Amino acid sequence: MDDRLYLTIGKIAGVFGVKGTVKVFSYTEPRENILNYPVWILKKGTESKLINVLAGQRQGKSVVAQLEGIVDRDQAAELNGWMVVIERAQLPPVETGEYYWADLEGLSVVTTQGVNLGVVDYLLETGANDVLVVKGDRERLIPFLRDQTIKSVDLTQGQIIVDWDPDF
Repeated sequence: MDDRLYLTIGKIAGVFGVKGTVKVFSYTEPRENILNYPVWILKKGTESKLINVLAGQRQGKSVVAQLEGIVDRDQAAELNGWMVVIERAQLPPVETGEYYWADLEGLSVVTTQGVNLGVVDYLLETGANDVLVVKGDRERLIPFLRDQTIKSVDLTQGQIIVDWDPDF
């Protein structure tokens, strides 16, 4: 499985009830958007399996889903810990200047003066703005503020140019 063609959107976090419904921790925003993808690839280690989503809904901080072929609590429990993956081609296209977080992860981060700060490890949502977590000679937290700290994002070149003091 070529990881560049797939995106992890959640994780099976337990069972819900006795009829095979699974509890899912969704990485989508809002959480219930995970249900917009009718076919999931469940992945654990080197194993993977394609499964259809029959129904689901938001349930507190998680989502519950009924999956095809999973009809009792024991079958649902066997899926605990499996990652929920989709093909990237299933994602809707983004507008110009917008990005999926997954597209930014792994990009190199360089200052406007040409100093390489490292690569984007992941992003954080803080409420006020998103934050790039950049791993290089040390970890840096850089606010994702277009035209302020973020000067350009070039997915083709695999690079983000930032207005950031390398000593900070």
